[in-house]
Amino acid sequence: MPLTILFLCVANSARSQMAEGLARALLGDSAMVLSAGSAPSQVNPHAIAVMAERGIDISGHRSKPVTVIDTAAVDLVITLCAEEVCPVLPGRVRRLHWPIADPASADPALAEGEVRARFRSARDQIEARLLVLRGLLALPEGPAGTEFHASIRVADLAASARFYAWLFGTWPKEWTDRYVTFLRPDLALNFVLLAREGKALHHDTLFHLGLAVADRAAVIDAYTRATAFGASIVKPPRTTWKGTPLHELWLADPDGNPVEIYARLTEAELAARPADDEPLYLVAGTAPA
Repeated sequence: MPLTILFLCVANSARSQMAEGLARALLGDSAMVLSAGSAPSQVNPHAIAVMAERGIDISGHRSKPVTVIDTAAVDLVITLCAEEVCPVLPGRVRRLHWPIADPASADPALAEGEVRARFRSARDQIEARLLVLRGLLALPEGPAGTEFHASIRVADLAASARFYAWLFGTWPKEWTDRYVTFLRPDLALNFVLLAREGKALHHDTLFHLGLAVADRAAVIDAYTRATAFGASIVKPPRTTWKGTPLHELWLADPDGNPVEIYARLTEAELAARPADDEPLYLVAGTAPA
């Protein structure tokens, strides 16, 4: 059953009309798309022109009042007003607000090219938001996390420890000459500062991100879910005893940032630690040759 999405603004002449055309093109059969306004007028010619630049024809669109919409059939309403008062859709419906400045202008000092540029900017802002929405529709269920972990490298461990102690409102749980660990159970936060140790620091000093799950079985389940989702698997599920003993799975996000799905070992699992400390791969056929 496709999702029914309604885009709303005041005149239903520019932003909501462009959103309707873009959404139909980008979302296809996954959504039924509508638009309306609280004071409808007519589709702005500049909106028609900049959409044609994308190969999308909205010349047959008509401005419509909200009153003609069957609100009971709407699953998601997206309002696009910025400086105006947006129309209100009554009822229990999921709502998003994307404030996009009205590209139309009655200012005679604006040349046609400037007005057209404003419409292109509004179109592109709406398109970028729709691309995110497209990726969120029919999103499969991910692993059930219990805490979020992040590690970053810092130039001055003491200075950074002071800053993050202030930011989180708590002393670190522990620290050594190489790292400082902050825990905030109410935030499900596990945050680690790592000493520079000669490594180059730049705008992206992220070491890795991590999501804790319940146990060994949950790490294996996360692998199954990640594979079905199409996530990049860097290291398949394994039990490792070097460093902090963990069951772990390593993924990479779309930019290549490392993400660890991990579970701490039970006392019984720790007691089974092998003498050679070699990792144990948890899914058949995933161990490196």
